Amino acid sequence: MSVTGICQICEAAPARHGCPQCGRAVCEDHWSDDAGLCTECTQGRRQ
Repeated sequence: MSVTGICQICEAAPARHGCPQCGRAVCEDHWSDDAGLCTECTQGRRQ
């Protein structure tokens, strides 16, 4: 997914991914390639 703008988690880095679960635009640091989700959603899966 092509995403533009600023990461909706850290609000500092350029967004590169769009989370299919929550819809957030996130940067590389807040993206999990393994899960294919943002880090916020992957944390929710573990709880």
